[in-house]
Parts: sequence; C-alpha cells; structure tokens
Amino acid sequence: MTNDVKESFSADSPPAPAALAAKVRTLAPSMTRSMQRVAEAVAGDPAGCAALTVTGLAELTGTSEATVVRTARLLGYPGYRDLRLALAGLAAHQLSGRAPAVTADIAVDDPIADVVTKLAYDEQQTLADTAAGLDTVQLGAAVAAAAAARRIDIYGVGASSLVGQDLAQKLLRIGLIAHAHMDPHLAVTNAVQLRSGDVAIAITHSGSTGDVIEPLRVAFDRGATTIAITGRPDGPVSQYADHVLTTSTARESELRPAAMSSRTSQLLVVDCLFIGVAQRTYETAAPALAASYEALAHRRTPRTR
Repeated sequence: MTNDVKESFSADSPPAPAALAAKVRTLAPSMTRSMQRVAEAVAGDPAGCAALTVTGLAELTGTSEATVVRTARLLGYPGYRDLRLALAGLAAHQLSGRAPAVTADIAVDDPIADVVTKLAYDEQQTLADTAAGLDTVQLGAAVAAAAAARRIDIYGVGASSLVGQDLAQKLLRIGLIAHAHMDPHLAVTNAVQLRSGDVAIAITHSGSTGDVIEPLRVAFDRGATTIAITGRPDGPVSQYADHVLTTSTARESELRPAAMSSRTSQLLVVDCLFIGVAQRTYETAAPALAASYEALAHRRTPRTR
C-alpha cells in the first residue's frame, strides 16, 4: 500500500469505535496476511482483544508486536493503546442491546424467508460500512467539481455500468450534461474531448478494471477533474483520480457475488454525490427537475378512452 493511501485512511483523529469494524472490512484485502490476522482478531472479538497487551495480541495472532502496532496505525490509531480504547468502546456498544449478528452466508437449500432476512441484513451492513468509511472531505470536493462541471463523463462496466447510468440520468434531470459510457472504446474517444473544467468519474469495485482505468487516465491527462468510486482505494485506478470515494468491501459467497454488494455501496455513494450537487445547484436544479417530472407526467396517468 502506498504512503498516499495510508495517509488517506489516517484521519486527524482516530475512527469512532463503531466505525472500526467497517474500516477493518474495507482495508483487510490490501493488508499483509499477518496484519489481516490482527485486524480480523480485533474485529471479531473486541472485548477479548481490549484486555490484551500488545504482546498478548501478537501471541494470539501469531504475529509480532511491530505488526500489531502497524495494524493499529493503518486502521487510523496513533498506537496500540488508542486501538485498545476503541476496542473497549466497541465491545460496550455491542453489549448495549444491539441485535445479535446474522450471517449472510446463503445456502442452496435456504428457505426463501431466510434468504430475504440474510440479504436484508447484509445490505444494511454494506450501507453502514460504506457510510462509516466514506471520506466526506473527498466527497465534498467531488461534489464541488461536479456542480461546476461543463460536462461529466462516467465510466463503468458490468454491474458498475448500471450504477453509472443511474448517476447520469439523475444529473441529466437537474440540467447537467452527463453521459455514462459502457463501451470502453467510446469511453476513451469521449475522454479525449475532455479538458479542464470537465469531470470524469470511474466506477470500479476492484479498482483494477482496465476498461475503466484507461478512459480515466486519458481524462486525467487532458486536465479534467477525475473521481474514482472504488472498494480498493489502493488499486491502480487511484493513480489517475483527484478524488477517491471508497465503498465497502463485502465478503463474497457462492450465491452472492461481489457485484451485488458492491452495487449497493456504489449506489449509496452516487446518491450522496447527486444530492450534494443538487444542493449546490438548487436554483437551477429544482426547476429542471420539475420540468422533467412534468414532461413525464402523462406517462404515469392512465389514458381515458
């Protein structure tokens, strides 16, 4: 992980206890295996780990004291002592009457009612994790750029392309010029036309989708303001992003691929981005939204014979 990525996750103040588990889930895939063991231990048993010294946690996870301290710092804490305090707070939060954990692992023979319950829980967790880990300073900067943009291009493939289309149609309805590009060739040829004052948004859960990174790189080179919405802030896409908006990284299962959970977190981020833009451009956005609503009103009303 680069120093820039580390700094992006190290806020001036440590994360609140309730955000610790979300941060572990987001950062774990980019950690070393030994750091993952420490992170998984503190997220899985905060009360037990809060009672351990740095030496005790190192022994429990089969790592070193230095690894424990590095993990604490990567999670946003100045040192292990601060992490222990957060773990104690998280443990107290969990004992305050919170509902018992539900596993989202879906078996092939699960009754449909159980499927609904597990998916609903997992969606809620994904949204909570994304909200807890979203950098509002980066979001504010992205909103400001999009609100003032001459033109907004959005790149995504697969499930991410659906999210891109959703954002584009929202922005169009408040009077902005926005286009979602699913075809990688068209994405690049359109990116070539961008310049300073334009905005390019790349949506990629993995952070390494070449068909999304290439047009973002072109837009970046052309001087456009670039934004990456990704579950891997340390991925290649971030090299060409002026602003990075991080989504939750949920665990895959056989019957629930990453595309499902990533789409949920991406939709939350684009909704936050859209609302922020609509707030900043309210004087023009409100009439434009009303006009588009009126233009479509006849399609919602049954025609009489």
